[in-house]
Amino acid sequence: MRTKIDLQGIRVAVTGGTSGLGLALVRQLTANGACVAFVARTAANVERIAGETGAYGIVGDVGRKEDIYPVAMQIAAILDGLDVLINNASSLGPVPLALLADTECEELEAALAVNLVGPFRLTKALFGTLAASAREGRGALVINISSDAAVNAYPGWGAYGASKAAFAHLTAIWDEEAKADDIRLLALDPGDMDTPLHALALPDTDPSTLKTPELAATEIVEKMLDALPVGARLLDGERA
Repeated sequence: MRTKIDLQGIRVAVTGGTSGLGLALVRQLTANGACVAFVARTAANVERIAGETGAYGIVGDVGRKEDIYPVAMQIAAILDGLDVLINNASSLGPVPLALLADTECEELEAALAVNLVGPFRLTKALFGTLAASAREGRGALVINISSDAAVNAYPGWGAYGASKAAFAHLTAIWDEEAKADDIRLLALDPGDMDTPLHALALPDTDPSTLKTPELAATEIVEKMLDALPVGARLLDGERA
């Protein structure tokens, strides 16, 4: 694991940045010098986390088509460009979890809106900004947070799993298509974490059996560095 990572000058946007993995990413990225903008739906939480971390908070819902372009424009303006977009915001679909036969069409649509269509729209809206960063030699990367539910057929996880499976495949296709623009797209599964989303889905799970969001964030930041031209820039550390 790397230590004393230097992220100075790297411009990163994170969706779902006020809880769970997104919050852990915002905290770790800012603590290591990155210039961070994060997006979340609740204004009070956005203001609080912005105050705690020094990151730029943007109020918006990636599941709403009307929010995408205002959010994208704020990200590009606030950061003066963009090097890394982390599409982290997620929706479970029906809560409590439901079998597909008991899932309302609107619940499936809601999961797809947040987990697939929303990040597609945001990535598309920021694609030119990322391409500009790539042309400047800074690198350009989109990290899409996936799940093992994208590949394993867990009963009750139909809306979430189907949306994440589509998201992972969309990522793979777009990564191939974006090579001409020197933009990388990665789908990363952080594993089962002790987050509010997991507690909402499986409230009886022992938190001690789950990965901490902080550890998952560290692993994602390391993969981010590996994928960027600045990936070798460390202050005083190396892989252990």
